[in-house]
Amino acid sequence: MAAALPLLAGCLVYERPPAPAATAPAGGGTVVVEENPPPPETEVVPPPPGPVTVWVWVPGAWEWRGRWTWVPGRWQMRPHPGAVWVPGGWVQHGHARVWVEGHWR
Repeated sequence: MAAALPLLAGCLVYERPPAPAATAPAGGGTVVVEENPPPPETEVVPPPPGPVTVWVWVPGAWEWRGRWTWVPGRWQMRPHPGAVWVPGGWVQHGHARVWVEGHWR
C-alpha cells in the first residue's frame, strides 16, 4: 500500500456542478485542475477572412481533456459592431487552477 502512495500524488481534475445557464461556461461546468498548464504556444496569425472591423482573432489556449491539449486560435465574427474579445484563461483559486471562459464585451 505504501508503495502506491507516490502514484496518487498526480494531477487532480474534477468538474463542479454547472452554474446557472446565464453564467455557465460553454462546456457546462467549471473545470478545476491542480496542475498548471504549459506556457502558451506561439501562433502565427493568418490573414483575416474579411475586414477586421467584422473579424477578431481569438487566441489559442490550453484546455484540459484528460491531459493538457492546445486549442489553436481562430478568427471569429464580432457579435455586434465594436465588440471586444476578452480572452479566457487559467487563474489560481486556492491550490487549483480554474478556467475562466473568454467572452465578448
